[in-house]
Amino acid sequence: MSAVDRLLSREPGTPPRADARRNLERLVTATRSAVADTGVTVTAQEIAQRAGVGKGTFYRRVPSLEILLQVVLEEVLEEAVAAADNALDNPDPWLGFTDFATIYVRLRAESCGVNEALGDIGAYDLDEFITALQDRLRRLVERAQTVGAMRADISWQDTAFVLAGAATDPRTIGVQATPDQWNRNLRLILDGLATHR
Repeated sequence: MSAVDRLLSREPGTPPRADARRNLERLVTATRSAVADTGVTVTAQEIAQRAGVGKGTFYRRVPSLEILLQVVLEEVLEEAVAAADNALDNPDPWLGFTDFATIYVRLRAESCGVNEALGDIGAYDLDEFITALQDRLRRLVERAQTVGAMRADISWQDTAFVLAGAATDPRTIGVQATPDQWNRNLRLILDGLATHR
């Protein structure tokens, strides 16, 4: 369910006018962008400015900043779960795992807010999505190990940490990361996880 639909389901009744829905869509888009750039400390003022609406429109369209952030994080994590489900449908377990790993690491690298939420900052109720991601990751790892494509001495929990580690800070020991550093890191990680077929 999209973040817009999640917000609308909180207020059942007459559907909003077309312009009200458009404003809500703009607020959700602006929130996703702000969460990616700033993290979950983003303010209502910044979101309203990015959406091109006034603060009054912001509070008429959404119940609170916290609820808006919650539904946006849910929407993004739901997309990650869907990517894992698609990966589980791939007949090649290793390709399925690497497809999911690429989407998951890119998501973490491109969004500080999602990275914070997945690091369990505890401010948002995302247990349903975290549990679903854990289940999918465990199944993806087990499938790849069953066919001998992934090292058997790696647990799915180990995999969760090494994938999270691929999304790095922009600098370390005076070295600047490249724009696709997460992808380069991921390729090294996948090479280390694979049994060389």
